[in-house]
Amino acid sequence: MRSIFTLVCLVICTASVCAQTEEGVIEEKTAENPIQLMEMVVTGQSEPQSLRNSVYQVRTIDSERIRMRGATNLQTVLNTELGIRFSNDLTLGTSDIQLMGMSGRNVKILLDGIPMVDRGSTRESLGQIDINSIERIEIVEGPMSVMYGTDALAGVINIITKKGHSGSNLILSARMQEETAGKEYNAFDKKGIHNQSLALTWQNQRLQFSGNVSRNNFGGWQGKSVGREKDWMPKEQMLYTAGARYQGSRWNIWYRFNGADETIRYFGKRNIYTQIAGDKDYTSKRWFHQVQSELKVNEKLNLNGVLSYTDYSRRTLSTNVDANDRRTLSLEPGSQDKSIFTTTFLRGTAFYKVSNAFSIMSGIDFSDNGSSGARISGTPGIAEYAVFIAPEIKVGDVLRLTPGLRFLKNSVYDAPPAIPSLNGKLTISKTLDFRFGYARGFRSPALRELYFDFVDASHSIHGNTNLKAEYSNSFNSFLAWQAATRPHFRLTSTLGGFYNIFNDLIDLALDPQNASRTTYLNVHLFKTTGFTIDNKLFTKHIQASLGGSYIGRYNQFSADPELYGELPQFQWSPEINAYLLYTFTKIRAGVNLFYKYSGKRPNYESADLINVNLAETEGFHTADLTVNKSFGKYVNLLAGARNLFNVTTLNNTSTDTGGAHSTGGAVPMSYGRSWFLGLNIQWSKN
Repeated sequence: MRSIFTLVCLVICTASVCAQTEEGVIEEKTAENPIQLMEMVVTGQSEPQSLRNSVYQVRTIDSERIRMRGATNLQTVLNTELGIRFSNDLTLGTSDIQLMGMSGRNVKILLDGIPMVDRGSTRESLGQIDINSIERIEIVEGPMSVMYGTDALAGVINIITKKGHSGSNLILSARMQEETAGKEYNAFDKKGIHNQSLALTWQNQRLQFSGNVSRNNFGGWQGKSVGREKDWMPKEQMLYTAGARYQGSRWNIWYRFNGADETIRYFGKRNIYTQIAGDKDYTSKRWFHQVQSELKVNEKLNLNGVLSYTDYSRRTLSTNVDANDRRTLSLEPGSQDKSIFTTTFLRGTAFYKVSNAFSIMSGIDFSDNGSSGARISGTPGIAEYAVFIAPEIKVGDVLRLTPGLRFLKNSVYDAPPAIPSLNGKLTISKTLDFRFGYARGFRSPALRELYFDFVDASHSIHGNTNLKAEYSNSFNSFLAWQAATRPHFRLTSTLGGFYNIFNDLIDLALDPQNASRTTYLNVHLFKTTGFTIDNKLFTKHIQASLGGSYIGRYNQFSADPELYGELPQFQWSPEINAYLLYTFTKIRAGVNLFYKYSGKRPNYESADLINVNLAETEGFHTADLTVNKSFGKYVNLLAGARNLFNVTTLNNTSTDTGGAHSTGGAVPMSYGRSWFLGLNIQWSKN
């Protein structure tokens, strides 16, 4: 293989790293001691809460695990997490996430507690967040509709960014990483993956200013394609962040800007007669502004406010390239297009601690979503207003209960008058906790599902203004055992189960009136259920985990099963995952292994909503291996291999091969085994 990787870079690192959320320092690590001293969570909490005291089941991915993955995107970090799967659309260059058997709009993606905006059911926003700005990730399993509203039926993924350290300091950081795409790599012709990042932070006791810019360049992957075509399309991405923060004794406020400028390039096949090829550039621009503030009125009352604005657009530029590589604009209908999606979001919360046994959190939410473009019918908008309340009741040290109610008004759909939830934690013993929860869910169709029409050579997807809103009832429970909690040794085991019932779930299907069109339809009844087990070990030198899940999914396509056929049973899929981070203290090095087995995925499908058949996607193994070594006080080297089992595509028995949005044929998963090398040199004034 060709010589890889010429690297020059400057970055930051201190012997100890403090991870911090907007509420304060939550953990501390050193190179010599990776064990977490105090693991805190903030997602869904009235105030920062220790992981054990939370009434919600929360999984965390800390900064150490993120750093050791050597990831250039969030998908790499999440793809070995239990219950999470990704699907890829190679025609559009996008990916979607699935959580605990549910996907798309039912998974809420938050950035520092603020919803991310997407065009539709796919969660493109996950790939447009700078991995270098992330401190930790919190995953809440189960519905959070009362706290976070629409899209939180399956759960919440909250991405928490770095907020800096206390005291005065000047921090300069940079990163450079080179990676192959399968066997393809060249430093000079853009083959492979090339990542560079540069960040600067200045702060004193009260003020902080920070900025970060990252460039990701993926040259695509030829795979089995020939000529100009590629199995995976090239992607160029620039990511920007800038922030300012004021910290007072009782009041703080901070502003953050996140920008993404991304272009995905599709190279068409040349016509054998005219020698003309049709190319497409898909250009996305995301400008995300957020302001957050906290006021501590007194020891009992805290007020928080959030305001954000997102301007997200995706443009399609179609060109024709002749035999002499001369490029002209395509004149085909719909070949030039730009769709714009905007969201204004406002959230205010108040937390009042009446006593040690009783506290109450209440708040208001407002979101205003608008869209426009040639493929969108008119300039539609959807606004939603909500008021929620969630008291917490403590019965001694044994029981915590958090009932909740959300009252909402939707400008398009008749929302239920109130959405209830109940979460609780029972302390059975000093080492054993039992969590349980119920929540009612409601989701109105998104603008894309209602009004967006997308037609090209590979797609014919049309919005459906007759869609109904989704409703759900969800139940979950978890038994957590703290087997050992000594200072340098911690062992935990968690056994969980869940059951979700969805009515009128929105999904893509062939239009019953026109088999050449794909549209959004309501599935009459959809259920998921399953069991999970997760075991974690932390010592002075080791972070390790071993877990598994068994998840079932059930579809009934019609309210009249005697006419259209009722699906007979749940279809099940297993998963196993594990990771191991081992630190060699004396030589300041480490080796890290991440593994997951995703079992076969059965799925009922119907091309005409009358005849139903069972399709199946085969299971697969994936694993990443990385090694790291520190040199001196500031330099760190990270190298490794991804996708050790060299998975590219999965066999799929779906018979849907004739539709405009076909699910038939091989399922793309990756571009094969790849190798990477990254160099970090980190500098801090103090």
